[in-house]
Amino acid sequence: MNGSRKDAPALRVRHLSKRYGEFLAVDNVSFEVAAGDFFGFLGPNGAGKTTTINSVVGLATISAGTIEVFGHDNVRDWRTARRLIGLAPQEYNFDRYLSIRDILIYQAGYYGLRPRDVRARADELLERFGLASKAKETFVKLSGGMKRRLTLARALIHQPRLLILDEPTAGVDVELRIELWALLRELNEGGSTIILTTHYLEEAESLCRNIAIIEGGHIVALEATETLVKRTGRALLTVTLDRPFAPTPSLTARGARADGNPAIVLFENLSPEAIAPALAELASLGYGIENVEFRRSNLQDVFLELVRR
Repeated sequence: MNGSRKDAPALRVRHLSKRYGEFLAVDNVSFEVAAGDFFGFLGPNGAGKTTTINSVVGLATISAGTIEVFGHDNVRDWRTARRLIGLAPQEYNFDRYLSIRDILIYQAGYYGLRPRDVRARADELLERFGLASKAKETFVKLSGGMKRRLTLARALIHQPRLLILDEPTAGVDVELRIELWALLRELNEGGSTIILTTHYLEEAESLCRNIAIIEGGHIVALEATETLVKRTGRALLTVTLDRPFAPTPSLTARGARADGNPAIVLFENLSPEAIAPALAELASLGYGIENVEFRRSNLQDVFLELVRR
């Protein structure tokens, strides 16, 4: 059931377009996700991100282009393609009258699996996600964190090779977010290919090896996360002084400039090796240094630069 074609990427999208009437939501989008990758698919609201994901999983009919899942066309060979995908949506769409164990078992039926074949798998997932004690409870009695775990368990019930996560940590507390990050890393290390959409950019930077950014229906970046983060190449040293800063030619040559607060001086694009000499020069001029902060550009900086509207 979960077969694939040799050497095929987990996902290949070629020249994908999707229209809603006169509105072109996705315009000639192409990208690939390698088998075993942890791939971030990012974009602001209305950029075409959800439309692309819906096209991949079969919830939207594409207007042009092709989509292959492990070499299987998701239009011509849609049964096989969709069996290879597990989707964890952002919105909860559980049957409120079923126990959470039955939710998993019924979900497997959509993929042609019989209840007797998946009961053990359902129990295994409930145990793995810390839900075994709630197996007979209904969805409405679960906490927000448990609902997120159930969403992941349901996406995995048919043992898909490609897991698509739409905002998997939206609305959860910091402790649960870290717990879910560890679970996702474990799944990826176990061989699952993961595609993550999220508005928490530190989440994407921490988890994803490769990232695509979509804006206005177009892919505006598609790179390894490490390469993408370095794109702006910025580093900023912020020094809080005990009195207002007065620039000197030597400090200006180091990239120093006054901030809005006269007691704060900024050094832009300063290498880590140049921090100590800059601080030493400030001290030699009689400044007392009250606080120092060094910050490199991160994914948020790059994202905002690419999708600035």
